[in-house]
Amino acid sequence: MKLALLGCGTVGSEVVRLMRTRGEELAARVGEPVEIAGIAVRRLDRDRSHLPVEKELFTNDALSLVKREDVDIVVEVAGGIEPARTWITTALGEGKSVVTANKALLAEDGPALSAAAKAGGADLYYEAAAAAAIPLMRPLRESLHGDTINRVLGIVNGTTNYILSQMSQTGASFEEALGEATELGYAEADPTADVDNYDAAAKAALIASLAFHTHIDLGEVYREGIRGVSAADIASAAAEGRVVKPLCIATREADGVSVRVHPAMIPATHPLANVNGAYNAVFVEAESAGRLMFYGAGAGGTETASAVLGDIVAVARNKRGGITAFPPEAAYQDLPVKPIGESRTRYHVSLDVVDEPGVLARVAATFAHHGVSLATVHQSGRGDDAQLVVVTHTAADKQLSDTVDELSRLTSVHQVTSVMRVEGE
Repeated sequence: MKLALLGCGTVGSEVVRLMRTRGEELAARVGEPVEIAGIAVRRLDRDRSHLPVEKELFTNDALSLVKREDVDIVVEVAGGIEPARTWITTALGEGKSVVTANKALLAEDGPALSAAAKAGGADLYYEAAAAAAIPLMRPLRESLHGDTINRVLGIVNGTTNYILSQMSQTGASFEEALGEATELGYAEADPTADVDNYDAAAKAALIASLAFHTHIDLGEVYREGIRGVSAADIASAAAEGRVVKPLCIATREADGVSVRVHPAMIPATHPLANVNGAYNAVFVEAESAGRLMFYGAGAGGTETASAVLGDIVAVARNKRGGITAFPPEAAYQDLPVKPIGESRTRYHVSLDVVDEPGVLARVAATFAHHGVSLATVHQSGRGDDAQLVVVTHTAADKQLSDTVDELSRLTSVHQVTSVMRVEGE
């Protein structure tokens, strides 16, 4: 069986290495050898002598490689929207099964790709798209297909989790922790996709689409990055027995679904609180199966390649048997995505206020005016000023937003220094 590999960067190189070193095992699991027919790269002149593969297999014409009659499976690990979309739809249209790790493309164009797979009678697998080596996609798509999933809560980006872990454990600032993440290779030279949660948002859209059987467009995911998390936020969370984590939260409700990614405080006793470094973990809450947790390395070339190889074996076995394993289109519902203003949770609000009688009463009255109930209030003086920390009961995001707007206009409030959601309680 012949395979075309599109992309030979960190993940693609590991796919090549693992296919060559584990060739006999893969052949035994598939039932026949799976050989690399060609590898599409952007630059042919780059030195790839470290890879156990013949130089003649490399090409910079990916589309021609995809269209070759002897190619049975196409593996796309190049990333981006175009030309990856063209390559994948061309392959599926010709009945060639596709394995991809392209979360951005799947989040943007999942239904169209599923339709192309159905029309071509081919498989479309993407286990590596959301959590690298962690087996999450297939359980959502297959193992839990007979159940109803109500909520997914997790950490799906290793870079942001590493940064917040360092800030909590070593007292490093955001800039210092980001620098360490860059040195270790967790963060790219341009860390925008990670620290501003674009990467997590794409994964959240994909996870929620599978969990709730409805297409979630990337633009419908509420996104808030971690750049605004300060040492004061970390310290305040610790003082209250909480830690700050970068969360992906997808919830099915009676009137639609809610999907969001943002930093949040969770109890130090919560299992996700002990997921540190570049590791990922995801909780799935189903009506019959209950709470399930998936944990492991959420990034890395070898880890992601492991998931890609698992998909290669699956689609190769299906192709050998002349079948597709499941209906490509799982989004049979059309559930509305609720705006962030309707999402409900608890909030941790820090304010710098004038240290004078009546301030607490005015602040409390402002929360009450917008229907936000207070759970705890802590005030500490600092000379002429004071710091006020409020933790609310559950409220709608718009209620809290309106409250913060009014608080900012009070003459007795110098500044609302921090607003962070409190989850997992």
